[in-house]
Amino acid sequence: MLIVVGGMIGLGKTTLAEYLSEYFNANIYYESVDDNPILPLYYTASPEEIQAKRYPFLLQLYFLNSRFETIKKAALDATNGKAVIDRSIYEDWYFAKINYDLGRMSDLEFSIYEKLLHNMMAEIDGIPKKAPKLMVYLDGSFETVIDHIKRRGREYELEPGLVDYYKTLWNGYGDWLKNHYKASEVLVINTDNYNIVDNIDDRQTVLKMIEDKLNSIK
Repeated sequence: MLIVVGGMIGLGKTTLAEYLSEYFNANIYYESVDDNPILPLYYTASPEEIQAKRYPFLLQLYFLNSRFETIKKAALDATNGKAVIDRSIYEDWYFAKINYDLGRMSDLEFSIYEKLLHNMMAEIDGIPKKAPKLMVYLDGSFETVIDHIKRRGREYELEPGLVDYYKTLWNGYGDWLKNHYKASEVLVINTDNYNIVDNIDDRQTVLKMIEDKLNSIK
């Protein structure tokens, strides 16, 4: 059984993935953030540096490669056991598309990215049990997003100029989920309504919702 946790930056994917791993006794695969050498550069670079050093393209290639490795390992785990992924390759295209729409990736870069993604997904299709059984999608207000980003305190995420970028991501995420994600069934959890970190009852409610949804899937 493979569960992927998705949704906007800052809504608690890693925390939920950890609780799911414990609840279902599943292996967990984290998003490559703290060990990512490009991410701080991407968030803090000036527009001139972004254009000169092509950080968005480099970042998307880094994440794509990392998520490709993760989905292969997790899918093999899920063949005979259980695995949880903290953001998966299925969401990767959306971030690349946003960078392209914002003019941070060129036509050629986006074309190369999409071809790489297509080839990787074709390889994934050959892996038994490669598709997730469920995506748990975390939703929430933009105010909740910003509050969570501030509370977790990654300095490079707190640049004032990033608010517009976060808002652009947040605005389009629902459309991506509705029109582009087809790999599995989806359970949407509104993080405005549940505080799984500080409220044990909320946490247990959410975990039970996920368990019930999994049990309902044939």
